[in-house]
Amino acid sequence: MVSKSKLLCCVLLLSIMLPASKTDAASLNGTLMQYFEWNLPNDGQHWNRLQNDAGYLSDIGITAVWIPPAYKGTSQSDVGYGPYDLYDLGEFDQKGTVRTKYGTKTELQSAIGSLHSESIQVYGDVVLNHKAGADQAEDVTAVEVNQGNRNQETSGEYQIKAWTRFDFPGRGSTYSDFKWRWHHFDGTDWDESRKLNRIYKFQGKAWDWEVSSENGNYDYLMYADVDYDHPDVASEMKRWGTWYANELQLDGFRLDAVKHIKFSFLRDWVDAVRQSTGKEMFTVAEYWQNHLGELENYLNKTNFNHSVFDVPLHYNFHAASSQGGGYDMRHLQNGTVVSKHYLKAVTFVDNHDTQPGQSLESTVQTWFKPLAYAFILTREAGYPQVFYGDVYGTKGSSSREIPPLKSKIEPILKARKYYAYGKQHDYFDHHDIVGWTREGDPSVDRSGLAALVTDGPGGSKWMYAGRQNAGETWYDITGNRSDSVTINSDGWGQFHVNGGSVSIYVQRP
Repeated sequence: MVSKSKLLCCVLLLSIMLPASKTDAASLNGTLMQYFEWNLPNDGQHWNRLQNDAGYLSDIGITAVWIPPAYKGTSQSDVGYGPYDLYDLGEFDQKGTVRTKYGTKTELQSAIGSLHSESIQVYGDVVLNHKAGADQAEDVTAVEVNQGNRNQETSGEYQIKAWTRFDFPGRGSTYSDFKWRWHHFDGTDWDESRKLNRIYKFQGKAWDWEVSSENGNYDYLMYADVDYDHPDVASEMKRWGTWYANELQLDGFRLDAVKHIKFSFLRDWVDAVRQSTGKEMFTVAEYWQNHLGELENYLNKTNFNHSVFDVPLHYNFHAASSQGGGYDMRHLQNGTVVSKHYLKAVTFVDNHDTQPGQSLESTVQTWFKPLAYAFILTREAGYPQVFYGDVYGTKGSSSREIPPLKSKIEPILKARKYYAYGKQHDYFDHHDIVGWTREGDPSVDRSGLAALVTDGPGGSKWMYAGRQNAGETWYDITGNRSDSVTINSDGWGQFHVNGGSVSIYVQRP
């Protein structure tokens, strides 16, 4: 159970993350939405869809949106993680297109304006690890390194042709006159002269440190690997971060692939952009590792100056959904960021990488998703993120694609927005059925709730909802149960849940 003092810290943190709005920020739970999935159509309409959705998102309690990478990639269809020109937000004719997959810069700025008018913050996706789609190849002396141990050289030095020259002919020197050359990178994985795929480390270079120790040193991930030991590179990327924030009036960032980037640079980058913009710039990092110790090391090395996604919690959800009722639900919180560093945990169920067919596929099974969303949205610890693909469904040819779960998730979002306040009591005392209650906050009218989730046959649990709620009749806002519960004079109630399901009881209107 989170103490009253810790809860106050959570409320203060959320009031920092939320803008001033029509609703008092301190009384509104912060909820982030990842507003994209991997297989969105390449129709250039996504920013327009986002703009049109602003009012709906506000109504269901979304207070911040994480948008996909907004800059020009290797082609018009690039999802954004093959970044070519970070200064081209759909404005210049480059890579055969003016718009990105999602639309034009003007459309994006218009969408952000609409979101801000609904008191919804916007977090930009930041891909700093690599650059892709170079304009020309350069002659570079390099050595091959072992795929499984990047510290081990497996050849002598020889000359390769590396795609490392970025001149940005469509943009020229607008916004920045920085032109990228081979010495701004540590290595690559393609020799154009031999059409050979290897991991190459450039002459005179060393992999950046500290990064993840997987594969000996996991600095190199893909494309041309940016060298953050190069002072000109470090300065340019800090300058770009400030430009990106100001140009789009961003309120925060999502940092991509941070386990491959020098930790101290990321710490300094976040500090530099905050200082130069004068804004809080809430920031969350994607450190993809199902190991709390490694995530804690990253948080420590970055001075806890930003948050991380709770990857271990996602894998707990995935395991629980995949074991046919055999998962011990008492262990849902084990080894998670939210259980140890709740102020730095962004909790989520799935994302664009874990959806079917993607590189980190570990999709939480559909039946369990409402249970997982109840866990992240109605409990007091953590900053929850809702996935676009879970609300609207994911596209693609796979029969395993995620169906739209909008009707299942909306009531849980409503429970978060209006009822999930006050002191929490946990009932993680059964291998199948676990639950928790929130007593409510006097400043939030009719607040308080009781939640039960089970991967087993269903049942009930006697839980304390708060003496101040005595005599109230609570109903299941999810619609899964039709019965109601009257809170007794001591503040207790007997709450029921169906098999493999979730129920969230709140005060009847």
